[in-house]
Amino acid sequence: MAHDHTHDHEDHDRHDHDHGSHAHGHGHGHHHGHGHSHGHGHGHHHHAPADTGDWRYLLALVLNLGFVAVEFAAGFFAQSTALMADAGHNLSDVFGLAMAGAAAWLARRNAGSQRTYGYRKATVLAALANAVLLLVACGLIAVEAVHRLTDPAPVAEGIVMITAGIGFVINLGTALLFMKDQHADLNVRGAYLHMMADAGVSIGVVIAGAVVLFTGWTIIDPIVSLLIVAVILFGTWGLLIDSVDLALDAAPRGQDVNAIRTALLALPGVTAIHDLHVWGLSTTETALTAHLVHDRPDADALLLEAQTLAKGRFGIGHATLQLESGAMDCAGC
Repeated sequence: MAHDHTHDHEDHDRHDHDHGSHAHGHGHGHHHGHGHSHGHGHGHHHHAPADTGDWRYLLALVLNLGFVAVEFAAGFFAQSTALMADAGHNLSDVFGLAMAGAAAWLARRNAGSQRTYGYRKATVLAALANAVLLLVACGLIAVEAVHRLTDPAPVAEGIVMITAGIGFVINLGTALLFMKDQHADLNVRGAYLHMMADAGVSIGVVIAGAVVLFTGWTIIDPIVSLLIVAVILFGTWGLLIDSVDLALDAAPRGQDVNAIRTALLALPGVTAIHDLHVWGLSTTETALTAHLVHDRPDADALLLEAQTLAKGRFGIGHATLQLESGAMDCAGC
């Protein structure tokens, strides 16, 4: 099963290089491709429970769009710039929910002749966009809060408290829809953080309104707003880092590439490993490509062992493995 792939190793485009390498081999190359297809198929079943469905996003969109209209009208009637600003903030979150829902739908579309991985990466882009939107919303809230520190304005606290209380119930209820899968899917986590942030803002507005109502300390409102911004920023930072990493095809959080390399090297007969890549196909699916140098006569058995290891121990259902024998001139590995 000796193959001479020395000239291939300079090519570091993992998609074209690794899949192209399958076609390059003759006898065993065909089996590699077959093994990959087998692992790929089971990979979908492995990650099926993380499918969020579209109904949550649709329900969240309807509820939050309705509340945005009510909140803006109440803010206008009560002369509350805080309520109107929060309505604008909630509207940005509605856009974020729409992106997350669209991404979840796109991720389930079949792959085309050019987009061979389908649209799974849309979930990563939506998570990244949600993180950026949260940061922008925090900036807007902070600017408004600072302005109100220097120029506090009297408002109808009763209307503000009732409206914000309704908002808290709606936002918390929406967040609970996404709570179950938030640790399994970064896209769902983005939607969950959005709604929890809104719930936090709403309860902060209720508390601030009550304090102002009973004490007349109008400065409490912007102070509470700044505290809420700090909480939102703390929760959003991790989402931003994770989504940027996945957008850059870094290994997903929780995947230890060194541990994967060590485990593959520990397989009987494996003498070296190179061109190892681990990256996220989506916010829930992980892919792996690697070249394994070995001295075993039963190459097919080794391939099966390696794929079983990737899926069973590391949860990677999309594993493309090229088996090579003999001394390799692996410059740049």
